[in-house]
Amino acid sequence: HITYESVSHFLKDFLHEDREDVDVEVVFLHRKPPDLELEGLFKRHFTTVEFFQGSIMNPIDLQRVKVHEADACLVLANKYCQDPDAEDAANIMRVISIKNYSDDIRVIIQLMQYHNKAYLLNIPSWDWKQGDDVICLAELKLGFIAQSCLAPGFSTMMANLFAMRSFKTSPDTQAWQNDYLQGTGCEMYTETLSPSFTGMTFPQASELCFTKLKLLLLAIEIKGEDGSDSKISINPRGAKISANTQGFFIAQSADEVKRAWFYCKACHEDIKDETLIKKCKCKNYVGMLMMQTGMVKGQGDLNQSYIDVATFRKGVRAVQMVGRASEPGGREREDSITNRNMRNSTPIMGNSTATKQVNKVKPTINRCLNEAPNNPNSQFSNQRPTSRSTGGNNVNNNGVGLQVGIADDQAKDFDFEKTEMKYDSTGMFHWSPARNLEDCILDRNQAAMTVLNGHVVVCLFADPDSPLIGLRNLVMPLRASNFHYHELKHVVIVGAVDYIRREWKMLQNLPKISVLNGSPLSRADLRAVNVNLCDMCVILSAKVPSNDDPTLADKEAILASLNIKAMTFDDTIGVLSQDESGVVSANENLNSVSGPIVLQRRGSVYGANVPMITELVNDSNVQFLDQDDDDDPDTELYLTQPFACGTAFAVSVLDSLMSTTYFNQNALTLIRSLITGGATPELELILAEGAGLRGGYSTSDSLSNRDRCRVGQISLYDGPLAQFGEAGKYGDLFVAALKSYGMLCIGLYRFRDTSSSCDASSKRYVITNPPDDFQLLPTDQVFVLMQFDPGMEYKPNRGQKGKDDNS
Repeated sequence: HITYESVSHFLKDFLHEDREDVDVEVVFLHRKPPDLELEGLFKRHFTTVEFFQGSIMNPIDLQRVKVHEADACLVLANKYCQDPDAEDAANIMRVISIKNYSDDIRVIIQLMQYHNKAYLLNIPSWDWKQGDDVICLAELKLGFIAQSCLAPGFSTMMANLFAMRSFKTSPDTQAWQNDYLQGTGCEMYTETLSPSFTGMTFPQASELCFTKLKLLLLAIEIKGEDGSDSKISINPRGAKISANTQGFFIAQSADEVKRAWFYCKACHEDIKDETLIKKCKCKNYVGMLMMQTGMVKGQGDLNQSYIDVATFRKGVRAVQMVGRASEPGGREREDSITNRNMRNSTPIMGNSTATKQVNKVKPTINRCLNEAPNNPNSQFSNQRPTSRSTGGNNVNNNGVGLQVGIADDQAKDFDFEKTEMKYDSTGMFHWSPARNLEDCILDRNQAAMTVLNGHVVVCLFADPDSPLIGLRNLVMPLRASNFHYHELKHVVIVGAVDYIRREWKMLQNLPKISVLNGSPLSRADLRAVNVNLCDMCVILSAKVPSNDDPTLADKEAILASLNIKAMTFDDTIGVLSQDESGVVSANENLNSVSGPIVLQRRGSVYGANVPMITELVNDSNVQFLDQDDDDDPDTELYLTQPFACGTAFAVSVLDSLMSTTYFNQNALTLIRSLITGGATPELELILAEGAGLRGGYSTSDSLSNRDRCRVGQISLYDGPLAQFGEAGKYGDLFVAALKSYGMLCIGLYRFRDTSSSCDASSKRYVITNPPDDFQLLPTDQVFVLMQFDPGMEYKPNRGQKGKDDNS
């Protein structure tokens, strides 16, 4: 899909100055000749861009553009097409044609629908280990919105992280815009950590990077044992940093990130100005390099002075190549694995090329374990359903699990306390036996009787025959297993049941979902589901934009958004009901939605204060969402007030993921695992079967998958970190949260209007990774990556030994 809009978006991001020197030639191949506007764009970029007219399906045309010599092939989808399935099918055919012509070329494809991802797996030469990747717009778009239900504004923060923008303030912009714009200049980069980091724990390394190098270290790549694939761990709790570890950073440019590679404890310990951290030539540095590459045996304590290897200094580059291959103990592993890891470990040679390797043309292709473990030794292999734990089909019509017969010799592997299926077979998501849609439908009166509070309302516009948007991608991140069951937010979908029935097969195994058969434009329906007490109201449309006037594609979403903002509500406080035993039964008695009684927040009196996120098809329609903003119609989406506040999301922000993935493949893996709540390739294979999620029995391995961090938002108004709200500095908050709670702060969500007048706006905006001397306010909310807390499991029967004691 080659149009002026898609090409200009793509080139602006791909050829951005922050990417270091991008010496890549971009060749476009399209059936039709370019129109005048597009031709002008190609001429402006004539040094780096060429256009060929032809078809990807024709091998002669593929030869003309020399596909076999290309570094990668990118297939762009038409996001505004009438029939998303047909668009995906056409693009998958294009991939088949490319792979048929040259099976080892790297392909990155945009797909509209999640369920079409499965067909790519059928292409014999499709291989994620070689860098092939798919950017599924529905999965990521709904995943971003889902994370915004947990931490409002998060979608904006993440979208700004992978788009390439430079930060320029000007005196005539408002203060809040300057703070916001500084954050939009941040991007995600990877860099190998210097030898000085070896042996540190992740929190120590992250603190050092933040305080000394002014970088935010989000995640590290943990090498697999015995040559299995490495995996990316986000804010890992107990991980020690080994030699040649790849770090994932948030920073303003690729140059800044080099500090992590140049940092040397001996030379830079006392430097206060982070810009002075440059490559040093001290012997400690070289000695540590030698140790990292296995040439010199390290002393036990890394703080001891390193062996003086100055004599080797000249030959270091030459020796490094063999350093890895001959490890002691005769562990010559298959060359393929060593070579694959070599790509990641070579930045030691010639520091000038170190980061170019990472951020530039041929990215490090070293996929993480979260991607697709075909390896029998990988950590996922023991969770594949075997004949013993049949995948969740042993459920009778009443939703009661049937006993599974287990031979005596196998029974000792099982702890019968744990055989109730609570999670899916990968241990990544909460699971419940399939429920009929009819059992989950509420009418208006039932909804009003149900005490809904702290829930997520999904306003869904769809015709009975609209293309499926894949609601599962919205609900699954909210059902990740790193939440306890009582922390899961109830999801209430308001929309046409005829459409939801077609989606239901994919939702039936996810707990705590209700459906109100009504219209998102009906105020009575919205009042019935207590929209004023919800934690987030999501407005989605599955309708196909008409060909006549694409700007009208968002008319329902905009009307619904304005309708809610115009409503007023009684000044009520929600109260939760419980049954006699003080719990909510697992069979989901609809009158009691949440677990233990928690203090409920006061409902919004005005609809304008209801937390809301609206999905737009067309960027320019964002001007109609907020009547009180002064955005010009021509303002770019990321500069508009609704986007900066996290109340609007458009699929166009995902365009820049194409170039991000090309330059840095691991970035997509990181974003995907953060956004989807932990979808793994194993899960993708299960979902590709089309039978939905499978339940699985809890084993210690599958329960250990719950121990992963998640996105959250904490208040500085009260609680343990409230002291920083009183004129504290962001840097102090960062260190305290990391040391005391293992939480990694990644940004702030601040009131746009900080005055205390009664008509002050309640809108907040996003500040990504503020500087360490940034002044905090008591009303600020902080975006954090928080650790899983195993101690909070809510146990219905206090007398018995809990089921999850060792989870």
